[in-house]
Amino acid sequence: MSETATFAAGCFWGVEHIFNQHFKQYGIVTRVGYTGGDPVGPTYQQVKTGTTNHAEVLRIQFDPSKVSYETLVEFFYKMHDPTTLNSQGPDIGSQYRSAIFYHSKEQKTIAERVTIEVSEKYYKEGVVTQLIEAQPFYDGEEYHQFYLEKNPEGYACPSHFLRW
Repeated sequence: MSETATFAAGCFWGVEHIFNQHFKQYGIVTRVGYTGGDPVGPTYQQVKTGTTNHAEVLRIQFDPSKVSYETLVEFFYKMHDPTTLNSQGPDIGSQYRSAIFYHSKEQKTIAERVTIEVSEKYYKEGVVTQLIEAQPFYDGEEYHQFYLEKNPEGYACPSHFLRW
């Protein structure tokens, strides 16, 4: 049975790329897009202004018998800077915020626990990641899907790297 995880960690190109580098072998299926704001069915041109309250997100379909939600949440914290409000590296605006959009009470509980654990162990200065109930997901434009695989020299946010 498949589950869904949705993460916002800055520019979605790099988020998608690093998750696929580390979890593709476990059968994850990814799509980049937008969630968390208005209007319905936003475009990249609207979201990039920072006025829609939508976040650039990665939606992951995964098989929990192959990779756990807890593992994905911990990796999310490992691969970006959850201490910066509404920014990742040079990318600034609410569309680049750090957020976990949970899809069930169980996911919320896991996300809360992992957030506390990584905060205490790695981010003593405090985590600003939002934990938000999943909202409608709007698929990003096709040219954004697997962007860095199609454009290896394309822009990759410098804050997307493994911290431990």
